[in-house]
Amino acid sequence: MNNFNFYSPTYFAFGKDREKEVGELVKRFGGSRVLLHYGGQSAQKSGLLDRVKESLTKENISFVELGGVKPNPRSGLVYEGIDLCKKENVDFILAVGGGSSIDSAKAIALGAVYEGDFWDFYEGSAKAVAALPVGTILTIAAAGSEGSPDSVITKEEGMLKRGAGTDLIRPKFSILNPALTQTLPAYQTACGATDIIAHVFERYFSNTEEVEVTDRLCEAVVLTMLKEVPRVIENPNNYDARANIMWAGMVAHNNIVGVGREQDWNSHGIEHELSALYDCAHGAGLAVIMPAWMEYVAEHHDCMRMAQMATRIFGCQMNFADPKATALEGIKAFRRFLSSIGMPINFEQLGAKEEDIPALVEKFGIGDGKTGGYVALDKNAITEIYQTAVRAELS
Repeated sequence: MNNFNFYSPTYFAFGKDREKEVGELVKRFGGSRVLLHYGGQSAQKSGLLDRVKESLTKENISFVELGGVKPNPRSGLVYEGIDLCKKENVDFILAVGGGSSIDSAKAIALGAVYEGDFWDFYEGSAKAVAALPVGTILTIAAAGSEGSPDSVITKEEGMLKRGAGTDLIRPKFSILNPALTQTLPAYQTACGATDIIAHVFERYFSNTEEVEVTDRLCEAVVLTMLKEVPRVIENPNNYDARANIMWAGMVAHNNIVGVGREQDWNSHGIEHELSALYDCAHGAGLAVIMPAWMEYVAEHHDCMRMAQMATRIFGCQMNFADPKATALEGIKAFRRFLSSIGMPINFEQLGAKEEDIPALVEKFGIGDGKTGGYVALDKNAITEIYQTAVRAELS
């Protein structure tokens, strides 16, 4: 196990009706003038926004609103939010929604106290030294942004999807009411679940030795998802299953399952180019890319960790004479699970085009170099992974 630092100070209020406490929590964490940041009409139609506003008003907390966050959140709305915060002297940002609203709120929090372009943090040309505090009310279990120091934004000029990370944008508090996710369509639920599983696997596939504790934590989270996701697709109102999924989403990405170990993140990077170009759901893109990445790894790396995944998580029998065969069975089982919950498994089902692969590879931005991670990838490797995703099928 490697040396590590772990700092996760977010206060979590979990359970039914906890959004009614948001005013008290904003005040507790120093907010007096709030930017209320959210997506489309669902929060309004459900009455959630009214409950939030009532709670803020009860605590004499003033607020301004900025809705319109879309999946794969855009830079244009971030700039609008930054301007609004500066104009209205906002001192706290409250995100209501899923990972897109939270990521957008985090970007605004960075930009509102910065004299330059907030995109500097996402392209890596500047290091954040300050940010407005952020709180969240989560409405979909997926991105884990409610407990993480990360944010991903799509820059509309060039449609570049990039991430920034700093503990400055870890939420001060996050309200997690599983009942708020019960109205989600099955497809959105499945996309979120796939993202959660992918967050675990990005950490699970590691070259670091002697990490049994985090191996077992990773496996437990994925096994929970394999059990609970089919239950909520069958019965969307299953609160207990929703609760397990929601907490799994936070655990998967606040890095408790990833400390002390080298991590990968190449599947996320490869998928980001798909969702930037086609505006597909991130989880759907990961359902296509991650098994394809696994197939590449099985051909170019020691197969024992992949075989461990197959046996411990998907119940495959270990073939000690041919660990690669076991690894491939695990990948097939993973792909079958994804398909069973309604996820696409290839380019055609996702709506992607094989002829766009060269452009996708170029936008990945490694030039003639290589990425790091579990297996280092060059442009030829990324091309091969995309091509595997084109022809993927169930078996």
